[in-house]
Amino acid sequence: MSRLLIPLLVVVLVALAGVSLLAGTVWLSPADVFDGLTSGRETLSRLIVTDIRLPRMVLALMVGGILGLSGAVLQGLLRNPLAEPGLLGVSSGASLGAVIAIYYGFAHLTSLAAPGFALVGGLVTAGLALALSRSGGTLALILAGSAVSAIAAAGVSLALNLAPNPYAAYEITTWLMGSLSDRSWDHVRLAGPFILAGAALLLSTGRALDALSLGEAQAESLGVHVARTRILALFGTAMGVGAATAVAGAIGFVGLVAPHLVRALVGHRPGKVLVPATLTGAIIVVAADIGTRLFHFQAGPELRLGVLISLIGAPFFLWLVLHLKRTAP
Repeated sequence: MSRLLIPLLVVVLVALAGVSLLAGTVWLSPADVFDGLTSGRETLSRLIVTDIRLPRMVLALMVGGILGLSGAVLQGLLRNPLAEPGLLGVSSGASLGAVIAIYYGFAHLTSLAAPGFALVGGLVTAGLALALSRSGGTLALILAGSAVSAIAAAGVSLALNLAPNPYAAYEITTWLMGSLSDRSWDHVRLAGPFILAGAALLLSTGRALDALSLGEAQAESLGVHVARTRILALFGTAMGVGAATAVAGAIGFVGLVAPHLVRALVGHRPGKVLVPATLTGAIIVVAADIGTRLFHFQAGPELRLGVLISLIGAPFFLWLVLHLKRTAP
């Protein structure tokens, strides 16, 4: 089953990516999509496919992939099944950066202001977490990340509390819910290099994560530089998840859920989970993004991507806690 897992996930992901190009307020046929991708004529189908749905689909793939990958790496690094990117404060820091851009009006100057500030916020909080936990171990990293995350969340709450007008508060709240609507190739160009660089750093930790499953002392005896692995994981998460949050808003549970869906199928080896978790995370976000469009088409009001994923992820999180409680020695 483990040999067929990655090809199967790729097939599912390609199928969902195709549906993502078809679905929306204006449904397109496969012929329309093919014509939009290949034709040089300025037709309505070409405008919808290349300028609206294709960048949205690419972002969904990248955002879901990096969230799933970072969750798998952090769970292996911290040896904690409940670890996910938000644990280190990256998501909260990125959210605070975007909120600052919206609160002070920078977001009205350019559409890339909020993503740019969010990216900086994610990198800053990750750097703080690393600096605070430098002389400690895994527990120190978790505590530092939690502290930084709490401070960033407090900053977001303060901005909402002191919002100069209801429209600013609404804009902040809407962004925090997470969405891929109205995204363009500019957002892909902004986030893409950081997400790809972060993914490369995270994937390079695979062998070290397998050794760390035996414990830090045993990993060191096998030649694994634990401190270097921790830095690679943290900065990979900061760049990748910071960029993902910058363009899509706060999206939770993907980094938590995706690794658990595939871990048993690869023999519970942390290094083997990375690629399947990446594909699974991408599948979750692409499928959820399609779901938001179907809900909008049927019910009218737009269901935000982060809200839909939370509605699905929260019950899974509860099941996971109960499952761990039953299986704990």
